[in-house]
Order: sequence, then structure tokens, then C-alpha cells
Amino acid sequence: QLHNFTSARLIMGNHGGLRQWPWLGYTLTFCFLVVSVVADQQDTSVYASPPPPHHPTHFYKHPHHKSPPPKHHQEYPPYYYKSPPPPSPSPTPPSYYYKSPPPPSPSPPPPYYYVSPPPPVKSPPPPYVYKSPPPPSPYPTPKYEYKSPPPPSPLYYYKSPPPPYYYQSPPPPPYYYKSPPPPSPVYHYNSPPPPTPIYHYNSPPPPYY
Repeated sequence: QLHNFTSARLIMGNHGGLRQWPWLGYTLTFCFLVVSVVADQQDTSVYASPPPPHHPTHFYKHPHHKSPPPKHHQEYPPYYYKSPPPPSPSPTPPSYYYKSPPPPSPSPPPPYYYVSPPPPVKSPPPPYVYKSPPPPSPYPTPKYEYKSPPPPSPLYYYKSPPPPYYYQSPPPPPYYYKSPPPPSPVYHYNSPPPPTPIYHYNSPPPPYY
């Protein structure tokens, strides 16, 4: 590539005149500096392909014109590679706060199931023992007195719940009528004072002869 670029620059120099030769020198010097800096910074542990074969630069000499000697070029400072800045630290995640689970809600009581009492155990009837009637007493039997049943318990009277509460707004404050203020007194126009009496000029008396 360097050979092709140099050949192209030489051809353009032949067409452009002698003013292209200093630029050729600058270009060759800059390419040499770049190659030397890259060679210094290359790591020896990394495999590098062999350099391309070196072709000697062919300078075409014009038969009629001689190129002036190249001017003293200014050397460029070596290129120093600056590594990119380190990535900004990622924001730390917020600290974890443990939240205990809410207490379990009280479970509803199980439904009530009525269990009937067990049936009574049928015991065998006792053996029959005959009892002879008692002998008649010499006293007459007492008369039978009827006892009325007790009166029933008083009836249950259902009391309805109290009525709901109705909000009653407080009464409005009493309205006091305020009469409007009296109008301002009527403005009476005072005419300006009459003008001063007109000054009459009295001529001086005629001279005395």
C-alpha cells in the first residue's frame, strides 16, 4: 500500500510540477513514524504476520527538470495511546429489609352441628312382685283438691332497635340587615370671584404754556 501510495504521489507530482515534492517527503516521514511507534507498542506474545516484502521506492527522474532538495521537515511528536476512562461504578443496590409476613387472619369458628343425645338404654323390667292391697284404714280418705297449673311466663315483647341517627345542621345565624351608607354630600359649584375692575388709563394733563 505504501508503494502504491508513493507511486500515485509521484505520478501526481509529475503532473503538478515541483510543488508536490515537499509533500512527498512529509508523507514518507509520517508513515515511517507511524510504523515505528506501532512496532514499539506491539506485544511480543501476540502472533504477528510477517511484514510484506519491501519494495525499493522508485523515484522517477524527469529528463528536463531536476527536483529541488527536500526541505527540512518538522518531526511530529510520538503518538501516545491513552486508555479510555474506567467505566463508572454501577449504583449499589438498595439494602434489603426483611419484612415479616402478616399474622394469619383468625379463622372462622367451625359450624355448629347438633348432636342428639344417645337413646336411653332399655333395662329389663324388674320382676313382678305382688303386693297385697293395704287394709282399709279406719279413717276416711281426704278429699281431692284440684290445683290449677301455674300461670305461664310473661310474654316476651320485642323491642325494635333505636332509629338511625339523622344529622341536623345547626340553625343559620340570624340575619342582620345593614342599611347602605348615606350618599356623599352633593358637590356645590362655587363660581370664581368676579374679575378685578378694568384699569382705565388717564392721560397726563397737557403741558402748561
